[in-house]
Amino acid sequence: MQISIPTLQQLDSAAQNFIEHYLRPALDGQPDAPTHFAFYGEMGAGKTTFITSVCHQLGVTDVVNSPSFSIVNEYQLPRPADASAKTPHALYHFDFYRIKSIAEVYDIGYEDYFYSPNFCFIEWPELIESLLPDDTVRIHIQVTPDHQRQFVIEP
Repeated sequence: MQISIPTLQQLDSAAQNFIEHYLRPALDGQPDAPTHFAFYGEMGAGKTTFITSVCHQLGVTDVVNSPSFSIVNEYQLPRPADASAKTPHALYHFDFYRIKSIAEVYDIGYEDYFYSPNFCFIEWPELIESLLPDDTVRIHIQVTPDHQRQFVIEP
């Protein structure tokens, strides 16, 4: 699948399209729906900007920002009263740009995050590729010469 974002005005629409196609199955309690999303792209490609828009579209009321220094930020998702325990109730936003070794990822307790029922959005995943679950959805963000963003999504 591909998503084009010609201007920032189309960002929220693209985020909503992404949610409906990739996150809605997990939110609706569908078993085996993907919950891990790896965002690849150069510095300034729009990874954090897109994730911020997705969070807002999901109803996150917290301030959403890059976890560059904290490595992971947690955002609570609004949940319907009838949601099951296996339905995502949080979104974990990782930024592994500053890690120097896989040991640092173990030190933050990545397993507690990755093996929960919650969404994991991962920036700079190439640094932890060997730890990504097999069902991780990979999103490659390309910046075109006219500054548009092209998202190529691999299931």
